[in-house]
Amino acid sequence: MTKRKVKTGRSDLIFYILTGILITGFFLLVLYPIIFVIAASFSSGDAVSAGKVFLWPVDFCLDGYRTVFNNSSVITGFRNSVFYMAVGTAINVVLTMCAAYALTRTDLPGINKIMFLFTFTMFFSGGMIPNYILVRNLHIMNTMWALVLPGAINAYNLIIARTFINSSIPKELYEAAEMDGCSDITFFIKIVVPLSGAIIAVLVLFYGVAHWNTYFNAMLYLNDLDKYTLPIILKQILISSQIDPSTVSDPELQMQIARMANVIKYALIVVTMVPIALIYPFIQKYFVKGVMIGSIKG
Repeated sequence: MTKRKVKTGRSDLIFYILTGILITGFFLLVLYPIIFVIAASFSSGDAVSAGKVFLWPVDFCLDGYRTVFNNSSVITGFRNSVFYMAVGTAINVVLTMCAAYALTRTDLPGINKIMFLFTFTMFFSGGMIPNYILVRNLHIMNTMWALVLPGAINAYNLIIARTFINSSIPKELYEAAEMDGCSDITFFIKIVVPLSGAIIAVLVLFYGVAHWNTYFNAMLYLNDLDKYTLPIILKQILISSQIDPSTVSDPELQMQIARMANVIKYALIVVTMVPIALIYPFIQKYFVKGVMIGSIKG
């Protein structure tokens, strides 16, 4: 069987060329800031302050990274962030998938009202003060649970997961399993979960990035330095490297401190960016499939 060749007209060719140029331009606009930050983090303070860094490091230097990693609290913050991200993401994914599967069952009593309550939270919330009072009354202040339990289910992610299950797993499959004596729990664990790898990967990415970047909640609910997340630790390092110019009488020393602060700033950005950048390629192939099926079909 021979494949028919599709003829490309002149207008189509022009469209493809213009689209390619436009997409390439947007790609470069997004890529350049990342390249600049990485190059600046490996450059000297003088080169960064003088604006000599564009694409490659100038006067290769590791002072910024030495300053960051010489602080023992960075290792503590990194370990805490990894732990919060792993535990929090596991709780998020399990609860979201369980709720999404339950909401696909048309025989669930009050399913429309339950779905309305979830959707309502996307537009209205109690706010910072009620949330703080809730966490305090639950006696989970200054604990890991203050970061992983509030917001354990995100309504947007729940809707995507529910739509994915509805559109990807036929109702006939459940009916056949039910006839063979399969319970809801067994059907969910042995059939729904293995067939939902794409949407689970998407949920892991969404929830994982949110936990890794946790800053405001950690600042509100955590008091001990040994429980801080990496963003808070890095903020403290950045602040400690910035000295009020009015307290420094020597102009040369003042300029040296300012130059060092710039390098530290870029090094901090790279430190927080690398872990997520390393994880993303492994789940990227599931990302588009999971989001598109979970948000369009159904």
